[in-house]
Amino acid sequence: MTPEEAIVATADRIAVLLKAGGDPRTPLPGAEWTVGEAAAHLALAGKLMADIGAGEDRPYGDGTPSGLAAANRAALAVFPQRDPTVLGTEIADRARAFVAAAAGCSPREAVLTPMGPMDMATLGSYLLTHLLGHGYDIAVALRGPHMVNREVVPFTLPFIRLAMPRVVNAGAAGHHACYLLRIGRDRFAVTFSDGVPTVTDTPPRRPDCTIAIDPVAFLLLALGRWTAPTVMARAKVVVWGRKPWLGLRFPMLFTAP
Repeated sequence: MTPEEAIVATADRIAVLLKAGGDPRTPLPGAEWTVGEAAAHLALAGKLMADIGAGEDRPYGDGTPSGLAAANRAALAVFPQRDPTVLGTEIADRARAFVAAAAGCSPREAVLTPMGPMDMATLGSYLLTHLLGHGYDIAVALRGPHMVNREVVPFTLPFIRLAMPRVVNAGAAGHHACYLLRIGRDRFAVTFSDGVPTVTDTPPRRPDCTIAIDPVAFLLLALGRWTAPTVMARAKVVVWGRKPWLGLRFPMLFTAP
């Protein structure tokens, strides 16, 4: 599977779930939105990403979690469509529109996105991550099969690595530590210096804490859908190193966008 195939397949699975029925007024567990609102947001975001991929300038929020949330609320307020079948079709169509637009660009072409500047390849990773997060919420609300699996998670890592320094919260103030993350077959390091994280392929020094985590659990934790205690209770993570207790703190240093 390629990243582009993952985007289309994920969007199609969301569309199938939405078209299978269910009340769009069904609330999402632990969130303010309903199924209809989440689907509308995915349709709007799909158009936004496709437009950016096609070279359009589309300012949206200020890149912070709170700024993105405000932009999302404003966009939903002027987009009344909530029919799951209609929105499912739009989500799938706009995923394909993004893939078609990206095919005409270099993967390293720089674009400006709601989460700041990144290249086209990372924008695709951003779109996939976004689809998976909200698609998971919709699946849980409708009690259907979700679309987060080990095969697609690696394609989300370019965006997650880029986003990490942009979503650090106040809990990281003054923090100094080196973490090595092992996510299935993927590895990268996150090193904090006075609360500022740097993400690298390999750790610049001996890690204080190594976190080996199941890929699906990692993504759901990174997106705020699972908590660290949930991951630990399900035996999806192993932590070791000179300061293994830092493993529990690590996800608390970030605010999911």
